[in-house]
Amino acid sequence: MKRAQEHPELAETLRRRRFLGVAAGATAATLVGTATATAAQTGTSARSDTSAHKGRGGPLVPRGHLGIQLYTLRDQVQSIGFGQVFKELARYGYDQVEFAGYTQGTGDITLGQLKRLMRDHGLRGIGSHVGYYSDDPKAYTFATNLTQVLDDAEALGLPHVGTASGPWRYGSTVDGWKRCAEEFNTYGAAAKARGMKFYQHNHAEEFSFATDRPDVRLYDVLLAETDPELVHLEMDIYWAYVAQYRFGKKADGSPAPFEPLDYVLRAPHRYPLFHVKDGEHDETATDGYRMVDVGDGDIDYRRFLTAVGRTHGGQRHHWMVEHDQPTDSLTTARRSARYLRSLRCGGRG
Repeated sequence: MKRAQEHPELAETLRRRRFLGVAAGATAATLVGTATATAAQTGTSARSDTSAHKGRGGPLVPRGHLGIQLYTLRDQVQSIGFGQVFKELARYGYDQVEFAGYTQGTGDITLGQLKRLMRDHGLRGIGSHVGYYSDDPKAYTFATNLTQVLDDAEALGLPHVGTASGPWRYGSTVDGWKRCAEEFNTYGAAAKARGMKFYQHNHAEEFSFATDRPDVRLYDVLLAETDPELVHLEMDIYWAYVAQYRFGKKADGSPAPFEPLDYVLRAPHRYPLFHVKDGEHDETATDGYRMVDVGDGDIDYRRFLTAVGRTHGGQRHHWMVEHDQPTDSLTTARRSARYLRSLRCGGRG
């Protein structure tokens, strides 16, 4: 079996939030109804209500639907290998893993070996982040090697394969994003033909505004111009709330609030995957938050999970823990899983 190559753009993902210095602004008219207050205003600090998460009812994260983005554990994958990492994840109660490269610095490992390691530890591969495009025609991206990308995902039995790269290939204009949307539709059709779903994972800048139309939020262009049956989304909840903080005003300074959860509730079928990471609200930080382990921050995950769970097909969503720069990645994985597993339907928030 062929060996997949590393994700060529992983090093860039953490820089994406500073990629575009677009003036903050919004198109409130494109958002449906009830824009709510910021997560800091509506959120309940997880640190102060741990006991409340033991309320009656079933788990907010259904069994079989808790995963982790392996980028979080890249240091451990490199030092102790996939097998030992998978063993720990299974012990912490994870059901799924999402890949960010299929070797992650471990050297030679085949897709067949990876698949066996997942099976041996009771884990399922749920998705994979692959680069969108590259100037190198041999690069492992959707634009340059679509067939190989889909072959590898299919060999691993992944139901989803996507990119953490934003639609910036042709710039930050409305027409530029329409061109990217066209390409995403092509990748989505090819993935669907294989029985998989193509998806795009956001950072904060996707919620910024077109340079030629400062009244148009670029994320709205992506949603409008992609076929909902072909292109799906993985909302990174933390970056969406960072965007709420950074891009909640128009270029002229007038308010243009938006609520990340509203996007999901309007089209829950488009969001099969979520990245679950947390942040402490901090007005002194550029992003408005400082990233922390899930359950230690101010994003109200009880509210978010409850609302999504009530949608039609709510039991089909998958929740991927992530932390971009954890101090101790195994501790982050363990604590985040314990917190999410503790959340129950009907508990006090």
